[in-house]
Amino acid sequence: MNQHYPVMLNEVLEEVSPQDGEVYVDGTFGAGGYTRAFLNSADCTVIAIDRDPNAKVMAEKFAEEFGGRFIFVQGCFGDALELVNAAGFKKIDGFVLDVGVSSMQIDQAQRGFSFRFDGPLDMRMGQSGMTAADIVNDTEEEALANLIYKYGEERLSRRVAKRIVSARMEKRIETTFELADIVRQAVPRSPKDKIDPATRTFQALRIAVNDELEELKRALKAAENLLKESGRLVVVSFHSLEDGIVKAFLFERSGRQVNVSRHMPSKTTQEKPPSFILKRRKSIEASVEEVKDNLRSRSAKLRVAVRTECEPWEGAI
Repeated sequence: MNQHYPVMLNEVLEEVSPQDGEVYVDGTFGAGGYTRAFLNSADCTVIAIDRDPNAKVMAEKFAEEFGGRFIFVQGCFGDALELVNAAGFKKIDGFVLDVGVSSMQIDQAQRGFSFRFDGPLDMRMGQSGMTAADIVNDTEEEALANLIYKYGEERLSRRVAKRIVSARMEKRIETTFELADIVRQAVPRSPKDKIDPATRTFQALRIAVNDELEELKRALKAAENLLKESGRLVVVSFHSLEDGIVKAFLFERSGRQVNVSRHMPSKTTQEKPPSFILKRRKSIEASVEEVKDNLRSRSAKLRVAVRTECEPWEGAI
């Protein structure tokens, strides 16, 4: 399996439908899988954004290969409006996000994203600021439990937090293996649950360290402001918290509301003219063939919307 295989590449490429002369933002450049596909498909321009300093190495290779059609900007995709404007572009034709941690980051033990490898408990995408170890060792027990429950959807978050606090009284928790072992002591493995008991806690810490959910909300607003009429917004997410944010945003901006119950019809809202049109109500999932080749795609959900001529909405998502 190609460890840097871009998730749902064919589906993303079809939805973006690159055309000569158009401009696209790849908000999560990573190894450049989407960017390369766009640049090879048409005589277009791609503005690639990534907060990880390591992405510069790949970006330099792309600049040599594609010249002025490729523009790399280091920064958070939540700041895309300011970053793209500063690069000299006011409007774009497509905005793509592959939300979450990249396979490159996961595969680097020293980055501390995965308990598959023993490494420092870091998890910083931008390699600056507070680490996961800082949160684990310095956060008060109740706040830590709430964080693990909110971002990891871990039902046993209080047991996990209590076990962490007990362990850190003996010594500071510094590595991924140490933390994973502590969490497994608090969360028994269920025969029905295919994931490791530590998975949800690690997800929660990663989201907190990188402010991922708020970053996603800012990026969606940036896309709304940047996309011209008929511009395409394509988002690939990997867990319910991310997908829920994307779904709620697109339903609201297209004049719909998320159903409270599956037995009740969807409501519409006429507060403001819709800034997006949904291409389809439901998300797209990876094919069976892709999941066999790339396990990361098994939880992926792709949502697509097309920008209308109406003004962007204002206010919180």
